[in-house]
Amino acid sequence: MGCEHCGKTTARSEDERRRLINRLCRIEGQIRGIRGMIERDAYCNDILIQSSAVSAAMNAFNRDLIANHIRGCVARDLRDGDDSVVDELVSTLERLMK
Repeated sequence: MGCEHCGKTTARSEDERRRLINRLCRIEGQIRGIRGMIERDAYCNDILIQSSAVSAAMNAFNRDLIANHIRGCVARDLRDGDDSVVDELVSTLERLMK
């Protein structure tokens, strides 16, 4: 499955795909835990601590994905003479750093 508006895809090794999915499953579990805390009227501070942990986990996921993107997609496109990938990467980094 590729990007709907640009048609691009990224080939990932089975190991990389498994690691990314496992990380997302852990994050999904953390989110469900936070929802449960809210349903049980948990103390706000405890929820905020768990929310911070989810943010840190998403940041780690994004760092891993960015590193793989630069080493793979960006390097490939630059070797192929497509330097528009640099502008795309800068735009993505700007969005992530808001």
